[in-house]
Amino acid sequence: MKGIVFTEFFEMVENEYGYEVVDKLISENELPSGGAYTSVGTYKHSEMVQLLTSLSNHTGNEVPSLLKAFALYFFDVLKNGYPQFLEAAGNAFDFLESIEKYIHVEVLKLYPDAELPTFSTRKVNDNQLEMIYHSERKMADFAEGLLIRSLEYYREAAQIDRSNINDDGTKVKFLITKN
Repeated sequence: MKGIVFTEFFEMVENEYGYEVVDKLISENELPSGGAYTSVGTYKHSEMVQLLTSLSNHTGNEVPSLLKAFALYFFDVLKNGYPQFLEAAGNAFDFLESIEKYIHVEVLKLYPDAELPTFSTRKVNDNQLEMIYHSERKMADFAEGLLIRSLEYYREAAQIDRSNINDDGTKVKFLITKN
């Protein structure tokens, strides 16, 4: 998992819960990285799981809710750092369909060792898009948060229906229906 995910996670935690919580998360977990992350480094996904679990214990918020909240925050980081990805699409569906074909291609140029989830899309009709998320990291809650913020960015009201394709959460279907 790329370090930018960790550095931005800690930034969000500090903004929302204070530096003391960040310090507790680092000190109470036995992290292979020691809790020192660089945005371009690569770290084990298991460290993020440990950090999210600890944050859940400190805040009382469930891990899925924390992942969605982090995704909402992280979308703004991407929007500010890579506005060209959003500007290239005229609407949310065009943007979501560009993730695999354009955005992930560009990300891999910058970070060849990045392990990205895959997204396959199928436009059901003008008002409905099906997205299949696939990742061994089982972070569909994070993906859902990014979907929510994408729709907000383009000011499009829609309902997101989610269903697991695999029981273990590695493959999830999102059906996005514009209102």
